[in-house]
Amino acid sequence: MTTPSLPAPAPKKDHGRAGRNLPAAITSAVVLLSVIAAALYFWKTAFIAVVAVAVVIGIWELGRGLRAKEIDVPEQPLMIGAVVMVVVAYFSGPAALVTATAVTALVTMLWLLRRGVDGFVKNATASVFVLVYLPFLASFVSLMLREGGATGFERLDDGVRGIVVFVLVTVASDTGGYVAGVLFGKHPMAPVISPKKSWEGFAGSAVACIAAGWFLVTTLLDAEPWVGVLLGMIVVVMATLGDLVESVIKRDLGVKDMSHVIPGHGGIMDRLDSLLATIAPVWLLLHYLAF
Repeated sequence: MTTPSLPAPAPKKDHGRAGRNLPAAITSAVVLLSVIAAALYFWKTAFIAVVAVAVVIGIWELGRGLRAKEIDVPEQPLMIGAVVMVVVAYFSGPAALVTATAVTALVTMLWLLRRGVDGFVKNATASVFVLVYLPFLASFVSLMLREGGATGFERLDDGVRGIVVFVLVTVASDTGGYVAGVLFGKHPMAPVISPKKSWEGFAGSAVACIAAGWFLVTTLLDAEPWVGVLLGMIVVVMATLGDLVESVIKRDLGVKDMSHVIPGHGGIMDRLDSLLATIAPVWLLLHYLAF
């Protein structure tokens, strides 16, 4: 009797040194940036809604990843609290954000009490980590946009310009590092954490960030050139740190991408890592030196 042969496994797609599906990645990036630009230009409150939706999806992704390590964070209070934090930061400012963060942490811990004693400390600690890492840091975007007036409808006020500077300089870091890493990367920066991240890529990020910071701060915010240079230096360090932290989280959880909701990029958290790490220091610098 002849044994039927099994079908050969489908070959894995090879995206080369890029490590991703570039057409899908570029298309997704264009669509996302278009949505952000349209929301910022036409109605600032709509942009806050986009931020809130991204944060909720990010909490879902983190909760999903943590469950692989038998850590079960309560997503309902975290998601509701996250939306409240993003909204009150925009309409009421830093004090309201701090209060909403504290209340969300307490409510989340009370929610966990319903499950009993077993695993309380582990789940509560992870919940506070998720709360600070994602919605609290993301709420600084609301504080930035608030610089132009929380209820204003001006097309390009200080808050909108600040968001544009923040996003584009951070994108410059990712893009400069990616291009330089693909073309020249030979010396790994942190091989255990992120094997593809190289010192050549970091140099490319630094050049792109400083150039973008200088150009955008002087043209959009009419601030001194040294403020733009300082902004670029801060962004390249913080964006790299954010990328490494996200890589550590994914390696610890044993996942390559947090999800696949963005074609060519992975999950929301795979795109927010650099942005979350840079927004707080960027807001602080622009608040005191540019606005």
